[in-house]
Amino acid sequence: MLNLNSVMIGTKQPAILAAFYEKVLGKPADMVDPENGFWGWQLGGSFLGILTHSEMGGNTKDPGRIMLNFETAQVKEEFERIKAIGATIIKEPYSMGESEGSIATLADPDGNYFQLMNPMG
Repeated sequence: MLNLNSVMIGTKQPAILAAFYEKVLGKPADMVDPENGFWGWQLGGSFLGILTHSEMGGNTKDPGRIMLNFETAQVKEEFERIKAIGATIIKEPYSMGESEGSIATLADPDGNYFQLMNPMG
């Protein structure tokens, strides 16, 4: 059995992405190494890292290929908060099928998509 350990986001502007995700997550990075272009957060059982990557440049070419999903019971409130800090709006909160859950899609400064969603199940 496999366990998702971490997700790394490569970028040419790690300090900008790190500052953005500090606001999104509402806390400073748990690991910081600006000399090597690395910031990281422990989030539940997984780790999110932002790091300098020499092969990245500009906005992502396929922003919806991989998306981060952040779980929250307050999708609409968190959507408004994150919109106010400068996230790009991709899709405003909407219901998922016949469920009463909500989901919203936004993008970070590199154009990577991330979603807010109600807890499942």
